[in-house]
Amino acid sequence: MDDGRRATSYWHDSLPEGDLDALRPALPGDLDADVAVVGGGFTGLWTAYYLAERDPSLRIVVLEKDFAGFGASGRNGGWASAFLPTSWEKVAAASSRSETLRFQLAANAAVDEIGKVAADEGIDGHYAKGGYLRVATSALQWDRLQEQFTHARAWEQTDDDITLLDRNEAKARVGADGVYGGLYTPHCAAIHPARMVRGLAEAAERRGVTIHEGTEVTEIEPGAVRTTLGTVRAAVVVRALEGYTASLAQYRRALVPIYSLMIATEPLPSHVWDEIGWRARETFNDDRRFLIYAQRTADGRIALGGRGAPYRWGSQIDPAFEHPREVHGALQRTLVALFPALQDVAVTHRWGGVLGVPRDWFPSVRFDRSTGFATAGGYAGDGVTLTNLAGRTLADLITGTQSDLTTLPWVGHESRRFEPEPLRFVGINAGFRLASWVDGREERTGRQATILDKALSLLTGH
Repeated sequence: MDDGRRATSYWHDSLPEGDLDALRPALPGDLDADVAVVGGGFTGLWTAYYLAERDPSLRIVVLEKDFAGFGASGRNGGWASAFLPTSWEKVAAASSRSETLRFQLAANAAVDEIGKVAADEGIDGHYAKGGYLRVATSALQWDRLQEQFTHARAWEQTDDDITLLDRNEAKARVGADGVYGGLYTPHCAAIHPARMVRGLAEAAERRGVTIHEGTEVTEIEPGAVRTTLGTVRAAVVVRALEGYTASLAQYRRALVPIYSLMIATEPLPSHVWDEIGWRARETFNDDRRFLIYAQRTADGRIALGGRGAPYRWGSQIDPAFEHPREVHGALQRTLVALFPALQDVAVTHRWGGVLGVPRDWFPSVRFDRSTGFATAGGYAGDGVTLTNLAGRTLADLITGTQSDLTTLPWVGHESRRFEPEPLRFVGINAGFRLASWVDGREERTGRQATILDKALSLLTGH
C-alpha cells in the first residue's frame, strides 16, 4: 500500500495487515434510501448499527469521504470514558439535578455497552476496563483533586464511582514521578480505537448497512445528501461529522475543529513496565489545564496526547496541521517528566486530528421528525463513549421507540453558533494561550491563579 493511509495515526498503522489496502466501493450514482448517514466515524456507525438492529428492513447508507474511522474515531487517545464534556451544574441548569444524574448513569452504562458489543460482534478492539486515574503532580493540583472529590461526593458519586488515593495508592497503579495523590474512577476503558471503529463498520455491514467510502458530501438538505458522485435521497438524513462539520459551508460556525496531537513510544521492555506498573491499562492524566491523556497500549507502548495546536483561521482543516514539531516535542518532554525512565525510549509515531467543540461545550442529540434531519455531536474530545449513547438515542428517536434515552438532557439541546472571524480566531487562541500561561504561572509561583482561571472560563465558555 503506497497511498499513505496507514500513516494517519499509530492506531491505523497497527491495524491488521491489509485492513486499509482497499476502500469500500464509492457511491455509484444517485440512490434512494430510508436513512442516509453522513460520516463514517463512531457516531455515524453506531447510529447505523443500532438502527439496523431496531428495524432490519431499513435501507441505511453511510457516506464517508475517506475511509471508515479516518477522523477522530481512528486517531483519539483510546479512552472509552463516562466523562461529560460539560459540567453537571450546566446540565442541571438546562434540566434538573435528577436528570443530570440520570445522564451520568447513562454515560457510565455506555462504557460497558461498548465492551458488550465488541464481545458479541467479535471485535478485537483491545477493550480493557481498567478505569481512569488522574494524579496530582504538584501541591496545587493535589488541592484541586481533593476539591474535585468533595464536589463529586456532593453530586452523589459513591465509592463505586470515585475514590481519592494517597500518594502510595496512586503510584501503585501508575508509577509516575512526583505524585502527591490521585483520583480513580472505574467508569473508563482503554481501547484500540481504529480496531474498534473498523470492526464496528463490519458489524454494521453484517446487519445490512451499506457503507460507501471515498464519497465526499458537499451539501445536506432535508431529504437529500449531495455528493461529488451523486445524490442520495432519504426520508432521514443524519449529520455525524463532529470535527469535520465545518467542512460543509452551511455549518461553518456550528462546531469548531480543534486539533489534538498524539505520540506513541516503541514497545517498552518488561523491566520498564515493572518500574511503572500500569498493569490494568488504566487511562491516565494529571490535573494541568492544558489537557493531556495517556494509555498503555495492548502491545506495550505508551500513547500520550494533548492539546496545544492553534485553532486555524476560518475553521480550516488540513493534514499539514497534524504534525507541529513544537507540540509533539512538548508531549515527549511531558512524557519524560512523568516517567523519567523513558528518557531514551524512541517515539515511533506522531500524529494529530480534529475534534468538534460547540460554543457552550454542551453535546447534543437532535431529530426533527418534520424534516427528517438528525444530528449528534459536540463531544469536545469525550466522544468515544458518548457516540455509542448518541447512536442508540438517535436510533430510538428515528424509529419512534420509547426509551429512557430519548428524554436525556442532551436530547434537543442546541448550542449557539460561534462568532464570525476574526472574533472566533482571536477568542479560541487566546484561550489556549491563557491555559498554558496559567499552568506556567502556577508552576513558577506555587500559587493558584484564581482570577486567571475565572478569566479562562469566561473566555472559553467552559
